[in-house]
Amino acid sequence: MQLFRRFFLFVLLLGSCCVSNAQTDTTAVENPKDSITISEESNLANIVADSLQPKGPKMKRPRDAALRSAILPGWGQVYNKKIWKVPIVYGALGGTGGYFLYNRKWYREYRDAVRIITELTSPNGSKDSTAYLSMNENIRKWYERNQAGGLETLRFYRDDTRKKLDYSFLYFLLAWALNVVDATVDAHLQQFDISPDITFRVQPGYSEMARTSGISLVLHFK
Repeated sequence: MQLFRRFFLFVLLLGSCCVSNAQTDTTAVENPKDSITISEESNLANIVADSLQPKGPKMKRPRDAALRSAILPGWGQVYNKKIWKVPIVYGALGGTGGYFLYNRKWYREYRDAVRIITELTSPNGSKDSTAYLSMNENIRKWYERNQAGGLETLRFYRDDTRKKLDYSFLYFLLAWALNVVDATVDAHLQQFDISPDITFRVQPGYSEMARTSGISLVLHFK
């Protein structure tokens, strides 16, 4: 009987401790100093969302900037008031475009030379020398000095130039795409509010959440 009473008292004591701890935790959560209210969270979300919206007629729309740059390179940069970027855009496009045209020219020269020489050296091919004389002069003279393995070497040059032609076209497309990306990102960055109404500073203070003192990074919206 005495053992039962001791066990009963122990259960009551343990239950009272659990209830006390639960009430303490509930009070701590409901304390406005230790938690962020729903209204504060809503206000903060509205501030962040509002900061991402275009402010005034000077702000640029990323979609419009991207569309302009896709249609005409440099147009999006002009739209963003970054005219100094236009020479860079056309420098990149001009370099890659010039490399593409150079490779296309020499690919056609090697292709025609291989076709003409193959026909001349083939038993059933055409023996007309007019086409041979119309070949690129440098290629013709080189072939006359290296007739032994000249045809196979010309085929190698043709295939290698074809690879360079494909890569140069990809470089040109990449330069065009970077022009669109630059205009889009630049328009996005103009939407961020960097006016004096937003301040960022380091200051000492007391943290209600951590219940300690220290240095805080403060972002203040006015």
